[in-house]
Amino acid sequence: MLKKLVLVSLLNFLIAAIMGLLLRYSFLGDLPINYRYLTHAHSHVAMLGWVYLMLYTFYVYYFIPDKKPTYNRLFWLTEFAVIGMLLSFPFQGYAAISITFSTLHILCSYYFVYLIWKHFKSDSKVTKLLVRASLLFMLVSTLGVWCLGPAVSTFGKASAFYQIAIQFFLHFQFNGWFLIGVIAIFFHLLQIKNSKAFKHFFILLIISTILTLALPIQWFAPHNSLFWINTIGITLQIIALILFFKLINPQLSKFFIKQTSLTRNLFLFAIACLVLKIVLQFTALLPEFSQVVYEHRNFVIGFIHLTMLGVISGFLFALILQNNLVRFSKTMQFGVYSFILGFLLTELLIALQGYRYYIGEGIIAHYYLLLFLFSILLPLGISFLIINIKSTTYETS
Repeated sequence: MLKKLVLVSLLNFLIAAIMGLLLRYSFLGDLPINYRYLTHAHSHVAMLGWVYLMLYTFYVYYFIPDKKPTYNRLFWLTEFAVIGMLLSFPFQGYAAISITFSTLHILCSYYFVYLIWKHFKSDSKVTKLLVRASLLFMLVSTLGVWCLGPAVSTFGKASAFYQIAIQFFLHFQFNGWFLIGVIAIFFHLLQIKNSKAFKHFFILLIISTILTLALPIQWFAPHNSLFWINTIGITLQIIALILFFKLINPQLSKFFIKQTSLTRNLFLFAIACLVLKIVLQFTALLPEFSQVVYEHRNFVIGFIHLTMLGVISGFLFALILQNNLVRFSKTMQFGVYSFILGFLLTELLIALQGYRYYIGEGIIAHYYLLLFLFSILLPLGISFLIINIKSTTYETS
Protein backbone atom coordinates (compact mmCIF):
# COMPACT_ATOMS: atom_id res chain seq x y z
CA MET A 1 0.00 0.00 0.00
CA LEU A 2 2.87 2.39 0.81
CA LYS A 3 4.22 2.03 -2.73
CA LYS A 4 0.83 2.78 -4.32
CA LEU A 5 0.20 5.90 -2.21
CA VAL A 6 3.71 7.23 -2.84
CA LEU A 7 3.21 6.74 -6.58
CA VAL A 8 -0.07 8.67 -6.52
CA SER A 9 1.58 11.53 -4.63
CA LEU A 10 4.51 11.59 -7.08
CA LEU A 11 2.11 11.62 -10.04
CA ASN A 12 0.48 14.69 -8.50
CA PHE A 13 3.94 16.23 -8.19
CA LEU A 14 4.71 15.40 -11.82
CA ILE A 15 1.48 17.07 -12.96
CA ALA A 16 2.27 20.14 -10.85
CA ALA A 17 5.79 20.26 -12.35
CA ILE A 18 4.40 20.03 -15.90
CA MET A 19 1.99 22.87 -15.13
CA GLY A 20 4.95 24.87 -13.81
CA LEU A 21 6.74 24.14 -17.08
CA LEU A 22 3.73 25.42 -19.03
CA LEU A 23 3.71 28.59 -16.92
CA ARG A 24 7.32 29.21 -17.91
CA TYR A 25 6.61 28.40 -21.55
CA SER A 26 3.85 31.04 -21.54
CA PHE A 27 6.57 33.73 -21.67
CA LEU A 28 7.89 32.19 -24.90
CA GLY A 29 4.64 31.41 -26.73
CA ASP A 30 0.89 31.73 -26.42
CA LEU A 31 -1.06 29.30 -24.27
CA PRO A 32 -4.84 28.95 -24.68
CA ILE A 33 -5.33 29.17 -20.92
CA ASN A 34 -5.45 31.83 -18.20
CA TYR A 35 -1.99 32.24 -16.63
CA ARG A 36 -3.34 33.14 -13.20
CA TYR A 37 -5.78 30.24 -13.16
CA LEU A 38 -3.03 27.81 -14.12
CA THR A 39 -0.86 29.23 -11.32
CA HIS A 40 -3.63 28.45 -8.84
CA ALA A 41 -3.84 24.87 -10.13
CA HIS A 42 -0.05 24.45 -10.06
CA SER A 43 0.31 25.63 -6.46
CA HIS A 44 -2.69 23.70 -5.11
CA VAL A 45 -1.68 20.39 -6.69
CA ALA A 46 1.95 20.81 -5.57
CA MET A 47 1.06 21.66 -1.97
CA LEU A 48 -2.03 19.54 -1.39
CA GLY A 49 -1.50 16.72 -3.88
CA TRP A 50 2.23 16.20 -3.36
CA VAL A 51 3.46 17.42 0.05
CA TYR A 52 0.22 16.98 1.99
CA LEU A 53 -0.43 13.46 0.69
CA MET A 54 3.19 12.39 1.16
CA LEU A 55 3.14 13.56 4.78
CA TYR A 56 -0.24 11.83 5.14
CA THR A 57 1.27 8.60 3.80
CA PHE A 58 4.40 8.70 5.95
CA TYR A 59 2.52 9.71 9.12
CA VAL A 60 0.26 6.69 8.75
CA TYR A 61 3.19 4.43 7.81
CA TYR A 62 5.43 5.43 10.73
CA PHE A 63 3.01 6.36 13.50
CA ILE A 64 -0.14 4.25 13.04
CA PRO A 65 0.68 0.59 13.75
CA ASP A 66 -2.94 -0.53 13.35
CA LYS A 67 -3.62 0.77 9.84
CA LYS A 68 -7.40 0.89 9.72
CA PRO A 69 -9.21 0.94 6.31
CA THR A 70 -10.45 4.43 7.19
CA TYR A 71 -7.02 5.87 6.37
CA ASN A 72 -7.01 4.32 2.93
CA ARG A 73 -10.52 5.57 2.14
CA LEU A 74 -9.66 9.04 3.42
CA PHE A 75 -6.54 9.13 1.24
CA TRP A 76 -8.56 8.45 -1.91
CA LEU A 77 -11.23 10.97 -0.94
CA THR A 78 -8.48 13.55 -0.45
CA GLU A 79 -6.98 12.61 -3.82
CA PHE A 80 -10.45 13.05 -5.37
CA ALA A 81 -10.45 16.61 -3.98
CA VAL A 82 -7.00 17.21 -5.52
CA ILE A 83 -8.18 15.93 -8.91
CA GLY A 84 -11.21 18.22 -8.64
CA MET A 85 -8.93 21.22 -8.05
CA LEU A 86 -6.66 20.10 -10.89
CA LEU A 87 -9.58 19.99 -13.35
CA SER A 88 -11.35 23.16 -12.19
CA PHE A 89 -8.71 25.74 -11.26
CA PRO A 90 -7.13 26.04 -14.75
CA PHE A 91 -10.50 26.95 -16.28
CA GLN A 92 -12.24 29.09 -13.67
CA GLY A 93 -9.74 30.06 -10.98
CA TYR A 94 -11.40 30.59 -7.61
CA ALA A 95 -15.06 29.85 -8.36
CA ALA A 96 -17.84 27.55 -7.19
CA ILE A 97 -16.41 24.21 -8.35
CA SER A 98 -12.78 24.80 -7.32
CA ILE A 99 -13.84 26.25 -3.96
CA THR A 100 -16.04 23.19 -3.36
CA PHE A 101 -13.12 20.82 -3.93
CA SER A 102 -10.80 23.02 -1.83
CA THR A 103 -13.34 22.92 0.98
CA LEU A 104 -13.58 19.14 0.68
CA HIS A 105 -9.80 18.90 1.02
CA ILE A 106 -9.86 21.04 4.17
CA LEU A 107 -12.61 18.92 5.72
CA CYS A 108 -10.61 15.78 4.88
CA SER A 109 -7.57 17.32 6.58
CA TYR A 110 -9.60 17.98 9.73
CA TYR A 111 -10.67 14.35 9.86
CA PHE A 112 -7.07 13.27 9.24
CA VAL A 113 -5.91 15.32 12.24
CA TYR A 114 -8.61 13.72 14.39
CA LEU A 115 -7.58 10.21 13.29
CA ILE A 116 -3.84 10.73 13.81
CA TRP A 117 -4.43 12.35 17.19
CA LYS A 118 -6.58 9.39 18.21
CA HIS A 119 -4.50 6.50 16.86
CA PHE A 120 -0.94 7.89 17.11
CA LYS A 121 1.47 5.44 18.73
CA SER A 122 5.03 6.24 19.73
CA ASP A 123 7.13 5.88 22.85
CA SER A 124 9.06 9.01 21.87
CA LYS A 125 7.95 12.29 23.44
CA VAL A 126 10.06 14.06 20.80
CA THR A 127 8.07 12.52 17.95
CA LYS A 128 4.75 13.08 19.70
CA LEU A 129 5.41 16.79 20.29
CA LEU A 130 6.60 17.47 16.73
CA VAL A 131 3.79 15.52 15.06
CA ARG A 132 1.10 17.22 17.13
CA ALA A 133 2.66 20.65 16.60
CA SER A 134 2.69 20.12 12.82
CA LEU A 135 -0.96 19.06 12.85
CA LEU A 136 -1.98 22.04 14.97
CA PHE A 137 -0.22 24.39 12.57
CA MET A 138 -2.10 22.75 9.71
CA LEU A 139 -5.40 23.42 11.48
CA VAL A 140 -4.42 27.00 12.31
CA SER A 141 -3.37 27.69 8.69
CA THR A 142 -6.87 26.97 7.41
CA LEU A 143 -8.20 29.98 9.34
CA GLY A 144 -6.62 32.03 6.57
CA VAL A 145 -8.70 30.19 3.97
CA TRP A 146 -11.95 30.72 5.88
CA CYS A 147 -11.16 34.46 6.04
CA LEU A 148 -10.88 34.79 2.25
CA GLY A 149 -14.63 34.93 1.63
CA PRO A 150 -15.35 37.68 4.18
CA ALA A 151 -12.22 39.54 3.04
CA VAL A 152 -13.37 39.62 -0.60
CA SER A 153 -17.00 40.49 0.16
CA THR A 154 -16.09 43.21 2.66
CA PHE A 155 -12.85 44.77 1.41
CA GLY A 156 -12.13 43.24 -2.04
CA LYS A 157 -9.23 41.19 -3.40
CA ALA A 158 -6.91 44.21 -3.44
CA SER A 159 -7.28 44.72 0.32
CA ALA A 160 -4.57 44.12 2.90
CA PHE A 161 -6.96 41.81 4.77
CA TYR A 162 -7.29 39.50 1.76
CA GLN A 163 -3.53 39.39 1.12
CA ILE A 164 -2.73 38.79 4.79
CA ALA A 165 -5.24 35.92 4.91
CA ILE A 166 -3.41 34.25 2.00
CA GLN A 167 -0.01 34.81 3.62
CA PHE A 168 -1.34 33.44 6.92
CA PHE A 169 -2.36 30.19 5.21
CA LEU A 170 0.88 29.83 3.24
CA HIS A 171 3.15 30.69 6.14
CA PHE A 172 1.72 28.13 8.54
CA GLN A 173 1.40 25.48 5.81
CA PHE A 174 5.03 25.78 4.70
CA ASN A 175 6.78 26.68 7.97
CA GLY A 176 4.41 24.91 10.33
CA TRP A 177 2.69 21.84 8.89
CA PHE A 178 5.12 20.92 6.08
CA LEU A 179 8.48 21.82 7.64
CA ILE A 180 7.79 20.56 11.14
CA GLY A 181 6.20 17.47 9.57
CA VAL A 182 9.38 16.42 7.77
CA ILE A 183 11.47 17.28 10.84
CA ALA A 184 9.19 15.04 12.93
CA ILE A 185 9.82 12.07 10.64
CA PHE A 186 13.56 12.85 10.39
CA PHE A 187 13.91 12.99 14.19
CA HIS A 188 11.90 9.76 14.44
CA LEU A 189 14.36 8.00 12.13
CA LEU A 190 17.35 9.41 14.01
CA GLN A 191 15.77 8.34 17.30
CA ILE A 192 16.35 11.74 18.89
CA LYS A 193 15.84 11.49 22.65
CA ASN A 194 13.99 13.94 24.83
CA SER A 195 16.46 16.32 26.48
CA LYS A 196 16.87 19.89 27.64
CA ALA A 197 18.35 20.75 24.23
CA PHE A 198 15.31 19.32 22.45
CA LYS A 199 12.89 21.16 24.75
CA HIS A 200 14.65 24.43 23.99
CA PHE A 201 14.72 23.60 20.27
CA PHE A 202 11.00 22.78 20.24
CA ILE A 203 9.96 25.92 22.10
CA LEU A 204 12.12 28.15 19.89
CA LEU A 205 10.85 26.41 16.74
CA ILE A 206 7.21 27.03 17.67
CA ILE A 207 7.68 30.63 18.81
CA SER A 208 9.84 31.59 15.82
CA THR A 209 7.32 30.04 13.40
CA ILE A 210 4.59 32.23 14.88
CA LEU A 211 6.66 35.43 15.11
CA THR A 212 8.08 35.28 11.57
CA LEU A 213 4.54 35.67 10.21
CA ALA A 214 5.18 39.36 10.94
CA LEU A 215 7.30 39.73 7.78
CA PRO A 216 4.59 38.98 5.17
CA ILE A 217 2.07 40.96 7.26
CA GLN A 218 4.46 43.91 7.18
CA TRP A 219 4.36 43.91 3.38
CA PHE A 220 0.65 44.71 3.38
CA ALA A 221 0.19 46.52 6.71
CA PRO A 222 3.52 48.25 7.47
CA HIS A 223 4.25 49.00 11.12
CA ASN A 224 7.50 49.34 13.07
CA SER A 225 6.41 46.78 15.66
CA LEU A 226 6.13 44.09 12.97
CA PHE A 227 9.77 44.60 12.02
CA TRP A 228 10.89 43.99 15.60
CA ILE A 229 8.59 41.00 16.03
CA ASN A 230 10.09 39.46 12.88
CA THR A 231 13.60 40.28 14.13
CA ILE A 232 12.96 38.39 17.36
CA GLY A 233 11.43 35.51 15.38
CA ILE A 234 14.41 35.14 13.05
CA THR A 235 16.89 35.42 15.93
CA LEU A 236 15.09 32.59 17.73
CA GLN A 237 15.03 30.63 14.47
CA ILE A 238 18.81 30.86 14.16
CA ILE A 239 19.24 29.62 17.74
CA ALA A 240 16.82 26.78 16.94
CA LEU A 241 18.93 25.88 13.89
CA ILE A 242 22.06 25.67 16.08
CA LEU A 243 20.19 23.37 18.47
CA PHE A 244 18.93 21.36 15.47
CA PHE A 245 22.53 20.51 14.55
CA LYS A 246 23.41 19.85 18.18
CA LEU A 247 20.60 17.28 18.30
CA ILE A 248 21.23 15.51 14.99
CA ASN A 249 25.06 15.49 14.86
CA PRO A 250 25.58 12.62 17.35
CA GLN A 251 23.07 10.46 15.43
CA LEU A 252 23.86 11.29 11.79
CA SER A 253 26.94 9.13 11.25
CA LYS A 254 25.24 6.04 12.73
CA PHE A 255 22.10 6.70 10.65
CA PHE A 256 24.01 7.38 7.41
CA ILE A 257 26.01 4.13 7.67
CA LYS A 258 22.78 2.25 6.93
CA GLN A 259 21.87 4.44 3.93
CA THR A 260 23.04 4.44 0.32
CA SER A 261 25.24 7.33 -0.79
CA LEU A 262 22.37 8.77 -2.84
CA THR A 263 19.98 8.71 0.13
CA ARG A 264 22.64 10.31 2.30
CA ASN A 265 23.25 13.03 -0.29
CA LEU A 266 19.53 13.79 -0.49
CA PHE A 267 19.26 14.23 3.28
CA LEU A 268 22.33 16.50 3.23
CA PHE A 269 20.88 18.44 0.29
CA ALA A 270 17.63 19.04 2.21
CA ILE A 271 19.53 20.12 5.34
CA ALA A 272 21.70 22.51 3.28
CA CYS A 273 18.57 24.05 1.75
CA LEU A 274 17.11 24.47 5.25
CA VAL A 275 20.21 26.37 6.34
CA LEU A 276 20.07 28.55 3.21
CA LYS A 277 16.38 29.26 3.83
CA ILE A 278 17.07 30.54 7.34
CA VAL A 279 20.10 32.56 6.18
CA LEU A 280 17.94 34.26 3.55
CA GLN A 281 15.27 35.00 6.14
CA PHE A 282 18.00 36.58 8.27
CA THR A 283 18.80 39.00 5.43
CA ALA A 284 15.21 40.23 5.70
CA LEU A 285 16.29 41.99 8.90
CA LEU A 286 17.67 44.65 6.57
CA PRO A 287 14.56 46.79 5.90
CA GLU A 288 15.77 47.77 2.42
CA PHE A 289 16.28 44.15 1.38
CA SER A 290 12.94 43.13 2.84
CA GLN A 291 11.20 45.67 0.64
CA VAL A 292 13.21 44.58 -2.41
CA VAL A 293 12.10 40.97 -1.87
CA TYR A 294 8.48 42.06 -1.80
CA GLU A 295 8.76 44.31 -4.85
CA HIS A 296 10.58 41.79 -7.05
CA ARG A 297 8.55 38.64 -7.67
CA ASN A 298 11.69 36.71 -8.68
CA PHE A 299 12.94 36.67 -5.11
CA VAL A 300 9.55 35.56 -3.74
CA ILE A 301 9.23 32.72 -6.28
CA GLY A 302 12.81 31.67 -5.65
CA PHE A 303 12.28 31.55 -1.89
CA ILE A 304 9.03 29.57 -2.19
CA HIS A 305 10.74 27.05 -4.48
CA LEU A 306 13.73 26.84 -2.12
CA THR A 307 11.37 25.81 0.68
CA MET A 308 9.08 23.63 -1.43
CA LEU A 309 11.55 21.91 -3.77
CA GLY A 310 14.76 22.13 -1.78
CA VAL A 311 13.87 21.61 1.86
CA ILE A 312 10.52 19.80 1.91
CA SER A 313 10.73 17.80 -1.33
CA GLY A 314 14.39 17.06 -0.59
CA PHE A 315 13.42 15.41 2.70
CA LEU A 316 10.47 13.59 1.10
CA PHE A 317 12.62 12.20 -1.72
CA ALA A 318 15.18 11.03 0.84
CA LEU A 319 12.43 9.28 2.82
CA ILE A 320 11.23 7.52 -0.34
CA LEU A 321 14.74 6.24 -1.00
CA GLN A 322 15.29 5.40 2.67
CA ASN A 323 12.29 3.06 2.54
CA ASN A 324 13.78 1.11 -0.40
CA LEU A 325 10.82 1.98 -2.60
CA VAL A 326 13.10 2.37 -5.61
CA ARG A 327 15.54 0.21 -7.49
CA PHE A 328 18.94 1.87 -7.08
CA SER A 329 19.96 2.04 -10.72
CA LYS A 330 21.78 4.52 -12.93
CA THR A 331 18.47 5.74 -14.36
CA MET A 332 17.14 6.39 -10.88
CA GLN A 333 20.28 8.30 -9.94
CA PHE A 334 19.97 10.24 -13.18
CA GLY A 335 16.41 11.16 -12.22
CA VAL A 336 17.29 12.36 -8.73
CA TYR A 337 20.29 14.38 -9.86
CA SER A 338 18.32 15.81 -12.80
CA PHE A 339 15.76 17.14 -10.34
CA ILE A 340 18.45 18.64 -8.10
CA LEU A 341 20.28 20.18 -11.07
CA GLY A 342 17.05 21.64 -12.42
CA PHE A 343 16.27 23.09 -9.00
CA LEU A 344 19.76 24.63 -8.62
CA LEU A 345 19.90 26.09 -12.13
CA THR A 346 16.43 27.65 -11.96
CA GLU A 347 17.07 29.04 -8.47
CA LEU A 348 20.37 30.61 -9.52
CA LEU A 349 18.84 32.07 -12.67
CA ILE A 350 15.83 33.52 -10.82
CA ALA A 351 18.07 34.98 -8.10
CA LEU A 352 20.46 36.50 -10.65
CA GLN A 353 17.60 38.08 -12.59
CA GLY A 354 16.11 39.46 -9.36
CA TYR A 355 19.48 40.99 -8.51
CA ARG A 356 19.75 42.57 -11.96
CA TYR A 357 16.32 44.16 -11.52
CA TYR A 358 17.42 45.43 -8.11
CA ILE A 359 20.55 47.18 -9.47
CA GLY A 360 18.60 48.61 -12.38
CA GLU A 361 19.94 46.39 -15.16
CA GLY A 362 17.79 44.71 -17.78
CA ILE A 363 16.77 41.16 -18.34
CA ILE A 364 19.35 38.39 -18.88
CA ALA A 365 19.74 37.39 -22.52
CA HIS A 366 17.35 34.52 -23.34
CA TYR A 367 16.21 34.51 -19.69
CA TYR A 368 12.79 32.96 -20.29
CA LEU A 369 14.17 30.36 -22.69
CA LEU A 370 16.88 29.34 -20.23
CA LEU A 371 14.35 29.20 -17.39
CA PHE A 372 12.09 26.97 -19.47
CA LEU A 373 14.95 24.66 -20.52
CA PHE A 374 16.29 24.32 -16.98
CA SER A 375 12.76 23.65 -15.70
CA ILE A 376 12.44 20.61 -18.00
CA LEU A 377 14.84 18.81 -15.64
CA LEU A 378 12.28 18.92 -12.81
CA PRO A 379 9.46 16.82 -14.36
CA LEU A 380 12.15 14.70 -16.06
CA GLY A 381 13.66 13.81 -12.69
CA ILE A 382 10.26 13.06 -11.13
CA SER A 383 9.36 10.85 -14.11
CA PHE A 384 12.47 8.71 -13.70
CA LEU A 385 11.73 8.33 -9.99
CA ILE A 386 8.17 7.19 -10.74
CA ILE A 387 9.37 4.70 -13.38
CA ASN A 388 11.89 3.20 -10.97
CA ILE A 389 9.38 2.91 -8.13
CA LYS A 390 6.84 1.29 -10.45
CA SER A 391 9.39 -1.33 -11.52
CA THR A 392 10.52 -2.09 -7.96
CA THR A 393 9.09 -4.97 -5.97
CA TYR A 394 8.42 -3.54 -2.53
CA GLU A 395 8.03 -5.76 0.51
CA THR A 396 6.65 -4.32 3.72
CA SER A 397 8.70 -4.94 6.82
